[in-house]
Amino acid sequence: MPKPDELIVDIAARVESGQSSQMSLTVVTGGAVITGRLAPEAMWRQRVSEVLMDSARLGEFSAVFETPLTKDGPPTHLHFHVARILQGTVGIPETGGMFRVAIEDISAWTVGDFSYSDH
Repeated sequence: MPKPDELIVDIAARVESGQSSQMSLTVVTGGAVITGRLAPEAMWRQRVSEVLMDSARLGEFSAVFETPLTKDGPPTHLHFHVARILQGTVGIPETGGMFRVAIEDISAWTVGDFSYSDH
């Protein structure tokens, strides 16, 4: 198993420790390009839980995301919110979504959030 990029691990750790959701990042994983802002895992879990709770069909799954975090060691995943998968000249979903990406699966990355304009 390849060793995860230390810079990405450091960025994820700073997001986790500062409880900030302002760091924008774009990553390539499994051939997909995902762009958006990082969130601490606890904040990300809470938001996913809220979205599921509001769904008539998926509400029962919200409890999965309410489980308290009990991890030691460096972060293993990035938690994106307001994120889009870039496909051609569009980002899907347009409004942004919640994505969890394993740090070990990231093959390339850059600081910043790519967005498209019709102009």
